[in-house]
Amino acid sequence: MRYSRQIKPISYLKANAAEVLQQLEEHRKPLIITQNGEAKAVIQDVATYEETQETLALLKILALGSRQVEAGQVTPVGEVVRRLRAKAPTS
Repeated sequence: MRYSRQIKPISYLKANAAEVLQQLEEHRKPLIITQNGEAKAVIQDVATYEETQETLALLKILALGSRQVEAGQVTPVGEVVRRLRAKAPTS
């Protein structure tokens, strides 16, 4: 993604807040806000933010799993199935 088209000064955000919010929702691309020529913030629509948070949570779970495998903290699948079956209600 090219961010060069998604950079605006804070004065633009102040003058066009409603339009900026509409564009964020429609295009789902983050907007970099500058102040005195320096990048200061990134804003994005809520749906994209939520997706990003969910992705980060999944990546954390994967990283934790990888560390557990490396540390030898694993349970054979047969043992897991046996435990699950023991906990399952019988009909």
